[in-house]
Parts: sequence; structure tokens; C-alpha cells
Amino acid sequence: MPPSSYPDIIKALPLIKTGLEGVSGWLAQGDSFQIVFFEVKAGRTIPPHSHREQFGFLIKGSLTLTIGDTTHDLKTGDSYYIPAEVIHHGTFTSDTLAMDFFAEPNRYQIE
Repeated sequence: MPPSSYPDIIKALPLIKTGLEGVSGWLAQGDSFQIVFFEVKAGRTIPPHSHREQFGFLIKGSLTLTIGDTTHDLKTGDSYYIPAEVIHHGTFTSDTLAMDFFAEPNRYQIE
């Protein structure tokens, strides 16, 4: 059974600035990438945006994610890939835990 929240080992990582209510993230930083462990409340919407490549998967929860012109209904265990500079947006349809790999070292800043 997936966790309802992240364990202390993840929550000990630096917290990022998301600018979105109901969206928290903890950062693992590399020289050329970031991995963010997101915790998102149901009903939160991520507005359309683009950036470098992103790969992620849902540890728990559900997400309606539009990548370019294609919409995906994702659930626990599903993964997604967003090519560089492709506009994408989404709505979390349940409380969600997701882990995302960003192919850029400065996507998010820590609080």
C-alpha cells in the first residue's frame, strides 16, 4: 500500500518554493538535474507552462495531465514524459504523491 505522505527521509530534504497553494515539494539536487518529491492536494491545478524535459511517476493518487494536445488520465503507478518546451498542464483528481525528474539544475528554488 503506498504511503499517505512521504517518510522523514524525504521530508528532511529542502522544501521548494512552488507558489501554488496545496502543492509541496522536497528537492534532491544534482549538478545538471533536480528530483522533486511532490505532495499535492486533490483539486489543485497546474497552469499551462513549459521548460526542459521532465519525467515523473505517480507514487499515489491521480492526475489528468495534458501534454501538448494529448490528455492522459493517470493513476498510481503510471509514469509520464514531457519533452522539452512542450506546453503542459494538469489537475490532480485526488491527493497525490509524485516524483519528478527535471533535466535542469535550477527549475525550483528552495525556501
